[in-house]
Amino acid sequence: MKVKCPTCDKDVVWSNDAPFRPFCSERCKLIDLGDWAAENHRIADKTPIDTVLSEEYLAELEQEFIAQDNDFFKH
Repeated sequence: MKVKCPTCDKDVVWSNDAPFRPFCSERCKLIDLGDWAAENHRIADKTPIDTVLSEEYLAELEQEFIAQDNDFFKH
């Protein structure tokens, strides 16, 4: 069976003789890994954001900063 390399679209035979499958080479594998590390690839999060919870969380964080005697909120 043949698959396309996700990085360069070169044909790759899916077998034990292709150690980097589905990539054609270590180079293409590392390029893909770098893209994931740079967050160029993401798995979409379809969870709706609870705005009330978010506002409550931000208010709690603000109170923590104020309690820490942080100069940022004193101006």
